[in-house]
Amino acid sequence: MQSFNAVIIGAGAAGLFCAGVAGQLGLKVLLIDHSEKVGEKIRISGGGRCNFTNRDLDPRAPHKHFIGENPQFCRSALSRYTPQDFIALVQRYGIPFHEKHKGQLFGDRSSDDFIAMLLAECEAGGVTRWQPCGVREVTALDGAGASGPRYLVTTNRGPVETRHVVIATGGLSIPKIGATDFGYRVARQFGLRIVEPRPALVPLTFDGDSWAPYSQLAGLSLPVAIETGEKKGRIVFHEDLLFTHRGLSGPAVLQISSYWREGQPIRIDLAPETALHEELLRAKATSRKLIGNELTAFVPSRLADTWVQQEPAWQRPIAEASDKALALLADRLAHWTLVPSGTEGYKKAEVTAGGVDTRVLSSQTMESNQPGLYFIGEVVDVTGWLGGYNFQWAWASAYACAQAMRVAALSNGAIITGFAGNTPTA
Repeated sequence: MQSFNAVIIGAGAAGLFCAGVAGQLGLKVLLIDHSEKVGEKIRISGGGRCNFTNRDLDPRAPHKHFIGENPQFCRSALSRYTPQDFIALVQRYGIPFHEKHKGQLFGDRSSDDFIAMLLAECEAGGVTRWQPCGVREVTALDGAGASGPRYLVTTNRGPVETRHVVIATGGLSIPKIGATDFGYRVARQFGLRIVEPRPALVPLTFDGDSWAPYSQLAGLSLPVAIETGEKKGRIVFHEDLLFTHRGLSGPAVLQISSYWREGQPIRIDLAPETALHEELLRAKATSRKLIGNELTAFVPSRLADTWVQQEPAWQRPIAEASDKALALLADRLAHWTLVPSGTEGYKKAEVTAGGVDTRVLSSQTMESNQPGLYFIGEVVDVTGWLGGYNFQWAWASAYACAQAMRVAALSNGAIITGFAGNTPTA
């Protein structure tokens, strides 16, 4: 039977990075994934260019950009491995990148650059990779003794013994690229609580009849202000919205979807930062155009044409419209209120909210209440905003885990192979 200091299950962003760091810190590491290709979510992210981190992330205030039952949980890991640390790694590999907006960093070429970098880091750490290779069972062995717990990982390539098992299998999002509930099953096996998973950063859908007038706008995009929640729970995003045949998508909707709950309304200002009522009254005094034509100065013409069909009073020259009708038009555009019927689900969700409860994990090490069992990345109940935040959580949680395993391996007398020196140390 083969033996490793650490077995990492899942070769996505968190798993690859953890394996590379741990290997370079001197651990003998086995990285396992059931898919033929590694890092598929990296590959498709950012339109194929990988939005690998966000320069604006403030580790001191994770609640600004992360959700979960305890957003503060990720403060420690994010503080110890920052966006600047990962940027330095990217620069070391000579990967060109640019800032799109709001701190979002993308590769100039292809996401493959980042996958190649992570694989090179694993190579530098002497990481053994098994893929495709299924994991059948993770079993805690009796008689751990003073040197710590031991695990038997049963795989399609035979059994493996280890003192550290890292679950980096992600969530349920995008099953066509290999997402499964494996991580949650392992957590439940060891009695660890799960916060109910749900799709996040996902398009919203609406009932067919109510959405019929807007389905013709599919493909139309415009900047909006979108919000949900009330009072202290109110959240607002200023981003682009995209109409689809079944509902709404685009960055604005993906962001708000992480906060939206079934039955809640969302409110959209379709002409943000515009005093629309005043503008319409000004046009009334000087223009003979139809109201819909005047609206095109503030919203796309397709939207203006669709919108004025809602009321006969809006289907006339603006000079003939009553002030009351124009006030209603401006108010409806600024406070469009809808109740989504649901979401596009995991098949379109960029991430999974919920996951392994942070109350059963150490924020310093990512180790669970089950000694020697760690959870990192998306499988944990930590979900970031759109724009590179989830990748930074993957890097930071992976780094914290790798550092912790090295300390544990040293303390229990495990053989350390030597540090390759490419990865920043704590």
